[in-house]
Amino acid sequence: MIDARLADWLLDSDPALRWQVERDLLGAAEETWQSTRARVVREGFSRELLSRQDPEGTWAGGAFFPANFSGDEDTPQPWTATTWALNDLRDWGVDASALAGTAEKLTAVRWEYEDLPYWGGEVDVCINSWTLSNGLWLGAEVDGIVDWFLTHQQDDGGWNCEWVEGSQVSSFHSTLNALIGLLDYQQVTGDSARVAEARARGEEYLLTRDLFRRQSSGEPFDDRVFALFHPRRWFYGFLPATDFLRRAAQADRAVPDPRMSEAIESIRSQREEDGSWLQGHRHDGEVWFHVDVPPGQPSKWVTLQALRVLDWWDGAHSSSASSAVT
Repeated sequence: MIDARLADWLLDSDPALRWQVERDLLGAAEETWQSTRARVVREGFSRELLSRQDPEGTWAGGAFFPANFSGDEDTPQPWTATTWALNDLRDWGVDASALAGTAEKLTAVRWEYEDLPYWGGEVDVCINSWTLSNGLWLGAEVDGIVDWFLTHQQDDGGWNCEWVEGSQVSSFHSTLNALIGLLDYQQVTGDSARVAEARARGEEYLLTRDLFRRQSSGEPFDDRVFALFHPRRWFYGFLPATDFLRRAAQADRAVPDPRMSEAIESIRSQREEDGSWLQGHRHDGEVWFHVDVPPGQPSKWVTLQALRVLDWWDGAHSSSASSAVT
């Protein structure tokens, strides 16, 4: 549980964040957080983003990039096109009924890469992960993407978006995104057997590396892994990695893996005296609007996620200690 002052600060938020605080941190009754979640589509972030949808079902006229994006290397990745909008709306808890007809409209949309059909996926691991999750949410036919993941897993257990360029080793970024899509598939369809082995191998890829170390040297693969930030877009970090492993353990009714401990303590160490966490980073690139604070300011989204992970971790270890005493 969190103190009243911190709870009040978190609750004074867009419904997209507030309902998760009620459910995950405050243990509110289901009717309470469901009532808040029902407001998501009518208020705040989601209402604004839904108003930006094109008549064709897209956002900014494109699948992954806006229709007018030049692709200039000096121009940061924009975050306004269809895939990014769907990712946000789904993460915020928007009911699929608010996008009735969108899945059907997007069957006519093509990826910027080789004009591939939208719901068929692409060659990029991360794009296919989001397409799988979004398709499951909206009721599109995306079952073939699951097969794609099972056949594109690397020998080391992970995935890499650069496989198409010949890479035969995995990346932390791609692996985490692939795992999130496969877990979403399991939870939506109930078909855990189909993805169990692939998920286990992918999670082991992360855990054998303590969630951040190069296996060859033991050094961090990227110093930015320690930063806590929201929204993460595609980027890997301790916070989304541990939050995924929390979800995965709960789905599998498993205990936290001790190899997460260093990442967990890094998150804990970044807590401010007032109980909040600061925004550590903001991706460059065009957005419809910002949903979180600039770097260096107390972030409600980061604080929600960090508390959720620590509550799960500490609760599991407290239960284990109590059982040992008993």
